Amino acid sequence: MARRTSLADSSCAIAQTLDLVGDWWTLLIVRDTARGLHRFEELRTELGVSRKVLTERLAMLVEHGVLAKRPYSEHPPRHDYVLTELGRGLLPVLVALQDFGDRHLLGDGTVTATTEPGSPEAERVHGLTGTRVPELTGLEPIAPTPWTVLYFYPATGLPGASAIPGGVGCTLEACSFRDRLDAFTALGASVRGISTQSPAEQEAFAEANRIRFPLLSDASLELTGALRLPTFRAAGSVRLKRLTLIVDADRVVREVLYPIADVTGGVEDALAAIGRLS
Repeated sequence: MARRTSLADSSCAIAQTLDLVGDWWTLLIVRDTARGLHRFEELRTELGVSRKVLTERLAMLVEHGVLAKRPYSEHPPRHDYVLTELGRGLLPVLVALQDFGDRHLLGDGTVTATTEPGSPEAERVHGLTGTRVPELTGLEPIAPTPWTVLYFYPATGLPGASAIPGGVGCTLEACSFRDRLDAFTALGASVRGISTQSPAEQEAFAEANRIRFPLLSDASLELTGALRLPTFRAAGSVRLKRLTLIVDADRVVREVLYPIADVTGGVEDALAAIGRLS
């Protein structure tokens, strides 16, 4: 079998990163540990990889500091594999790969903040139903209430939004959730708005528009990478496409609203979904 040439001594940062990544199994392991799969057997089942290959890749990722081993049983000795800060640094790489695939391989190459109902991207996002929102290091999106509404949006005041399908309406959406917040609260639901904007931008917008619920920043793409949320690039940054998740107190996604063609209608759809689930 041919041996892979090491690029570790190259002065090219791309080459050095590829030397660390090695092959596709490595990035898929990072993808799945970000999703909350931390144990050997669940990773092997999800990936469909042999024990030998998975053992070798996990050992390599631990050696290079991408993953850390966290004991959960002493007798017999067992441990989880969790992303380190270095490992979380690979999440933007995964998001970029997914964005490329959604746009150029599964789509027609158009920059868009939405998708068509029934598209491969929509099917992937709806596949979140029944999965858990993992516990993250830098962001806690789930409220201590029976229900949490997580609505994701591109950005408030996004330059050139009118030229991007689905890009317009972030301010209207936030204000619509604000105006209906009492109705959500009456059903035991908390609302959280999430974008990749900075915390300072989120705070300034919330203050200017009297938003009465948290606007959270996923600028690190930790939640985006964990849930494989759909993204696009605009104004030089990764932006989230508009979608809404209804999550229960056990962190389980109970309903997915995507795509959202009408921002005010999407707010009413979220309220109706909680009414059905309750």
